[in-house]
Amino acid sequence: MAGWGIFALLLAYLAGAYAKTLGIVHTEGGFVEGTSEKVGILFPDYIDIFKGIPFAAPPKTFEKAGKHPGWSGTLKATDYKPRCLQATISQDAVFGSVDCLYLNIWVPQTRKEVSTNLPVMIWIFGGGFLLGSGQGANFLNNYLYDGEEIALRGKVIVVTFNYRVGPLGFLSTGDSNAPGNYGLWDQHMAISWVKRNIAAFGGDPNNITLFGESAGGAGVSLQTLTPYNVGLINRAISQSGVGMCPWAIQRDPLTFAKALATNVGCPVNDTANLANCLKNTDPSALTMAYHLQLTNLKYPLVHYLAYSPVIDGDFIPDEPRNLFANAAGVDYMAGVNNMDGHIFAGLDVPQINQPLQKISADTVRKLVEGLTLAKGSAGLEIAFDLYTSGWGENPSQEDMKKTVIELETDYIFLAATQEALAYHFQNAKGAKTYSYVFSHPTRMPVFPNWVGADHADDLQYMFGKPFSTPLAYRPRDRDVAQFMIAYWTNFAATGYEINLMF
Repeated sequence: MAGWGIFALLLAYLAGAYAKTLGIVHTEGGFVEGTSEKVGILFPDYIDIFKGIPFAAPPKTFEKAGKHPGWSGTLKATDYKPRCLQATISQDAVFGSVDCLYLNIWVPQTRKEVSTNLPVMIWIFGGGFLLGSGQGANFLNNYLYDGEEIALRGKVIVVTFNYRVGPLGFLSTGDSNAPGNYGLWDQHMAISWVKRNIAAFGGDPNNITLFGESAGGAGVSLQTLTPYNVGLINRAISQSGVGMCPWAIQRDPLTFAKALATNVGCPVNDTANLANCLKNTDPSALTMAYHLQLTNLKYPLVHYLAYSPVIDGDFIPDEPRNLFANAAGVDYMAGVNNMDGHIFAGLDVPQINQPLQKISADTVRKLVEGLTLAKGSAGLEIAFDLYTSGWGENPSQEDMKKTVIELETDYIFLAATQEALAYHFQNAKGAKTYSYVFSHPTRMPVFPNWVGADHADDLQYMFGKPFSTPLAYRPRDRDVAQFMIAYWTNFAATGYEINLMF
């Protein structure tokens, strides 16, 4: 037995000794060098990782970023760069940097030869267009959006990147003085950079899939609809967010621009003076000048998301529903988590997460009223009757609380997702259209045991956390992660029809 152990170790050593690696890569900006890692012992996998490659120049406030001027020598791409400037979760400070437009790349390798012509998956992070980064939240060195598991298990190249968020990414005066959509332009710059450079990393520039969640899912959707990306994207996956969601397009940007200007002492008499003053204001002060109210809300929380993309007549030239011809050749998959609205419902109606607290029919009616403001009293009555029709004479608290979540899920995520899928199908020319639902129950112990898949619950499985941190998960969770990675990467590689219901 000892002999077999030595033989196994020898095989592992030889495998590591002859592992292929990209080494130094030449990009349009100059040479970059990442790290090469061996994952596993007896039958190891190999991966090249590049972190912190600039895809655009440091942006100026409320302007589109320009092309990066490049660098001399070899750039050591070994560490994540700061996220784009944003408020902390507590909204009492800022962190990140204005110089933030960097991307990260994971390239799976084999012992025999350097990978070539691999499918490419570009991740767009979510966060309400207010927060987030390409690497995601982290505990020590465990980052949520680490692309290693997807890359190795799916044999695809994974790319993540930063884009501007909050006022710096999406403030708009509604005219040419500050047209907005700077964060969307950042996303476009990253996609374009990948298209031009990914072949040097072993990727296929003619097989690029976007995928993203929440605001990132809406970003994916809008990137397929803009005329600027026609021909750059082959496939796209929107998770819990599309460009037609009620929060994905800001309909009254000037009101919020004036409010922010007032908070930092800028004039609001005309948009030219307003925009010029804001452009010369400290970016940290601009970021702190907006505060998302989370308690004592008069209306549902979704109505308070101030900074989102706008219909600017340029990047988004028209209503999203009128732009699906631009995605006619893009295979598209979109879906939701079965209780996506729970995160919003828990703030709008906190009692749903308290077993000893009860809600009434009036509580539900008030929520319906807040979600149907644009439809008036007729919309309120129709929606209330529809969602309470299965209650019977004496509904249980569980049924009533589930109705609250169903209302928010449908309004904030599901209805728009199904509408987007219908428009894509109607306009598709040879492209495929798929819908999915993710229903693996939440693992948050503080929630009632009947809560299904909450908003963002799918991310940990898609990024393979049950494999990279196995002690925190059950065998069934690893099954879900395995299936999800296989489904997503198979779609990216081939676009073949797959059964996504699990």
